[in-house]
Amino acid sequence: MGSKNKLRRFKENETFSNVVQPTREDLVNSNFKYKGNWRAEVFKNDNPLVLELGCGKGEYSVALAKKYPNKNFIGIDIKGARFWRGAKTAIQENIPNVAFLRTQIEIIDHAFAENEVDEIWITFPDPQIKYKRTKHRMTNAVFLERYKQILKPEGEVNLKTDSEFMHGYTLGLLHGAGHEVLYANHNVYKQEGSPEEVTSIQTFYESQYLEKNKAITYIKFKIK
Repeated sequence: MGSKNKLRRFKENETFSNVVQPTREDLVNSNFKYKGNWRAEVFKNDNPLVLELGCGKGEYSVALAKKYPNKNFIGIDIKGARFWRGAKTAIQENIPNVAFLRTQIEIIDHAFAENEVDEIWITFPDPQIKYKRTKHRMTNAVFLERYKQILKPEGEVNLKTDSEFMHGYTLGLLHGAGHEVLYANHNVYKQEGSPEEVTSIQTFYESQYLEKNKAITYIKFKIK
């Protein structure tokens, strides 16, 4: 993407009512007004709050919001020029139950209050295969602890990935730490009984993976 195009998208994001862009300082210094108030201040309702972490272009967040109008969705990514697409689509199509937050996942616990979130989706994250990149894997023990802080006690996490490595790493970590695996599948499009919200929504890159017969894996779990 050209730098001019990026700048245009950044500018347009600033005009979107469904985009929230706090500074890192406001978050870490607890000056963020929406922490604990997302339902009341942003969505003006008391519906369940669902996050998509590393939302990219926001396709999944927007599709989930369309599918579940009685839930609130927030796509989160540090790359605002990417989720510009999802934010613009939501405005053009008048989808009121989805918003976008520009921040880093490692400070997610500063953006949401304890027990504020009902569910988390992690869709096609970078598997960070090299050992020295373990700390950046979005399902490592440190990240899971951050998610636990903001999730309700019965809150659930969904991991959808084309990476067998990420799938296996996460399953091993979950079992080893005593977390509750609710569902695990190595190929959601080939096995019967896969959750409908997993197979009925596809990102652009996911459809490309499927054309190449690449297996899509899925895990639903609770953090204990």
